Amino acid sequence: MTAATKPDTMFDAAVLAQLACKIPAGKPAQLRAAVTARVKEQIRQERKHCEALLLAENKGRSCAQRLCRMTDAIISTLYEFVTGHIYPPGNPSQAEHITLVAVGGYGHGTLAPYSDIDLMFLLPWKRTPWCEQVMEYMLYLLWDCGLKVGHSTRNVSEAIRMGQQDITVRTALLEARYLTGGKALFDDLASRFATEVVAGSAPEFIRAKLAERDARLKKAGETRYLVEPDVKESKGGLRDLQTLVWIARYHYRITAPDQLVQHGVLSRQEAHLFQKAADFLWTVRCHLHFVTARAQDKLSFDLQREIAHRLGYTDHPGLEDVERFMKHYFLTARQVGNLTRIICAALEDRQAKTVSGLDRTAPPRTRETGKIPDSADFIVENHRLTLSNDQIFTRDPVNLIRIFHLADTYRLALHPHAMQQLSRSLRLVNTALRENKIANALFVDIVTSPRNPALVLRRMNESGILGKFIPDFGKIVAMTQFNMYHHYTVDEHLLRCIDHLSRIEKGQTDKEHPLAHSLLDLIHRKRRILYPALFLHDIAKGRAEHHAPAGEKIARKLCPRFGLDREETDTIAWLVREHLTMNMVAQSRDLNDHKTIADFAGVVQTVERLQLLLVLTICDIKGVGPDVWNGWKGQLLRTLYHKTRHMLTNGASDMPRAARVNAAKAALAARLPDWDRKTLEHCLALHYSPYWLAVAPQNQLRHARFILEADRQGKALSILVRPLAFEAVTELTILAPDHPRLLSIITGSCASAGANIVDAQIFTTTDGRGLDRILISRAFAHDADEERRARNVGRMIENALSGKIRLPDMIAAQPARKDLRHAFDRPPRVDINNNFSNKFSVLEIKGLDRPGLLSELTRVIADMALDIASAHINTFGEKVIDTFYVTDLVGHKITDLQRQRTIKRRLLAVFAPVQKENHEPD
Repeated sequence: MTAATKPDTMFDAAVLAQLACKIPAGKPAQLRAAVTARVKEQIRQERKHCEALLLAENKGRSCAQRLCRMTDAIISTLYEFVTGHIYPPGNPSQAEHITLVAVGGYGHGTLAPYSDIDLMFLLPWKRTPWCEQVMEYMLYLLWDCGLKVGHSTRNVSEAIRMGQQDITVRTALLEARYLTGGKALFDDLASRFATEVVAGSAPEFIRAKLAERDARLKKAGETRYLVEPDVKESKGGLRDLQTLVWIARYHYRITAPDQLVQHGVLSRQEAHLFQKAADFLWTVRCHLHFVTARAQDKLSFDLQREIAHRLGYTDHPGLEDVERFMKHYFLTARQVGNLTRIICAALEDRQAKTVSGLDRTAPPRTRETGKIPDSADFIVENHRLTLSNDQIFTRDPVNLIRIFHLADTYRLALHPHAMQQLSRSLRLVNTALRENKIANALFVDIVTSPRNPALVLRRMNESGILGKFIPDFGKIVAMTQFNMYHHYTVDEHLLRCIDHLSRIEKGQTDKEHPLAHSLLDLIHRKRRILYPALFLHDIAKGRAEHHAPAGEKIARKLCPRFGLDREETDTIAWLVREHLTMNMVAQSRDLNDHKTIADFAGVVQTVERLQLLLVLTICDIKGVGPDVWNGWKGQLLRTLYHKTRHMLTNGASDMPRAARVNAAKAALAARLPDWDRKTLEHCLALHYSPYWLAVAPQNQLRHARFILEADRQGKALSILVRPLAFEAVTELTILAPDHPRLLSIITGSCASAGANIVDAQIFTTTDGRGLDRILISRAFAHDADEERRARNVGRMIENALSGKIRLPDMIAAQPARKDLRHAFDRPPRVDINNNFSNKFSVLEIKGLDRPGLLSELTRVIADMALDIASAHINTFGEKVIDTFYVTDLVGHKITDLQRQRTIKRRLLAVFAPVQKENHEPD
């Protein structure tokens, strides 16, 4: 508890006293309005001044302290005004006294521009009518002035009793700061709080605060590396620093974090880092509040660039200004984690406590110690690995790697003191250690461990050792990618990929990844390839050169250092170079096109490399973030894998095209033995050659029965719905009279219904009907619910095709993603490739996603007299990559350069800020 700080503001009670003199008596409403207006203006001016200082100096904590002093002055002045001019006490009794106390975050002496104000009215005994009047008048005045005030009213005994019973109240009282009123009452509270609440209760308080922290982080996201962090609540944020301050103040009875140096808890450098981290986080938080004019603490994508500009970050080769800012943020968050471990280590050392994790303090018990076999440098203390003495790293720097190897081997957590000493020994990681064969062999054992490699690597990363031992990895530590697709920093992504491979190897994902599970023997045999490849696959991000070929060069440099042989090095380097290829082909190419498979087979060349790339691709997608992987992506990868393996094993088919078409027709006829000859011949004559070569036999059978039933019922429009649970998609098969804009209407209807299309096959029958197979992302877990939803989508398509609804109006009513155009700079791009397919031109369109985009693209494509054979739709966060296999109306590729330029121009115009339909001839 602290006394009031002297306000540095021109605002005082004399200003309000003058207003009281100017306004005639008997007009309280007029006086109140005048006072409110004067205070609101003072707040506006002071906030404006604070923002100007923040922009000029970027000293967030100074800004928060100044705003706190302003608030102190306003509250004190209003109290003096209310008790002097509105409700003067006259001849007050002993009970008619009020002490105003700042508590909670406000009591700490820092206040973000639009944060809540926690205020306690401290009474000597019980409420009196005069006290009620003063408190009510003050609160309504403060609220009318636009301040968000949370308040409590207690006497000293009530406050002490609640502090003993409720840890939240206790924490608020720990920060209590005198503002105005009876000082003796505050001193009594402070004295009793120290003797009756704090004394002897430090272990209980520490346990409660760390448990509270665990619950908060579970809600906010366990990792500190989520790319839209909450500056206040996320791991490594201001709340973590504040928790450390509470614990230190409670245990050591200090008033400022730098006093921990005197207690031997922090070094001077660590105390400096503490203040530096607090300054940076407060600066970011204050900017967030000023930019949004509200209590905004989440660094969302639409705000990150603005904050980066305010802080003066600029673009560097390979890194945008916003990415450099966010890297600084996450490095700061990691420093906060290091400080947390250091303080917890000191507390445990003094109180002989056990912990269940790096940041826990548990009930006291006897310290248990044990030895590590064949090692005099390390001991086990309370089931955690620590140092036998603090000189072991200096004496033998290989111990900086060996400690993590032992932690993995014996499945031990690291003691916070060990983590502290690791962080303090980073200077020992030099070229000699990096080239040390023993150290590198130990590191490879860690990366390829059959136990829990990601956990140990994460400890290495948090200590700073990993980035120092592998400097190329150090460059991507805390690096973000400014998009909505990647959920984590690059280093965290790599560790999550390794963790997923470990889970596959242990058989924990057999239902989700049956194909990868079938390759367990390969994973066991090639672990010295797969695990290092995952560790290295994104290590070159943030450079001017594309990270895949740049990563290949790094792999060829590091793998020999790790002790990997030439074959292992070559395969790892190849996997790093091609790590994007399989996913790109699976999602953006027509897997029914023979050339797609042939080209991909030419890249992988062997079945073993195909299998290795499949496993790496699965882990890479899984490591991007929650809900990025789905059954449809798995199905595409399985299809690509099986078709490529068949080609690698059996070679390309040399059967002529016509023979393959006839064989497909014969196979379908054999599966329809009960059909009469006339009906069967009509069915076989309905489709052109591409249909028979592109559609799977089971779908041909389903289409035949579907079309026959529609014809029997005389339905011009018919829609078949089929949920595919394992693939996480629902299939809509639409039979309708064909016309150029049919696909545009279908896609627009899906957008209006909120359905996300992932794939489409488009065919025209010989009798002039469109047969379109549309796959939409699954929305419900149960087939019955999903089928009901899909039928609603079908009705939307029927209504649109019959002209009952206007699609542009329906699409416009769909909620758009918040401020995407402002937050992201994604210039659209259109590529036309005539090499990906022997029959089709491939249009690849990239740009910023929005509701109805696919419908507009397909409309423009149709308006340019192009036939779409298939469409492959991929959304990566805010960005869409749509691929269309097209021909002109006579079935030829688009080879004329002038027409290609026209196509590009028309499609790029779809992404223009103002959408206008262009009917002018090209």
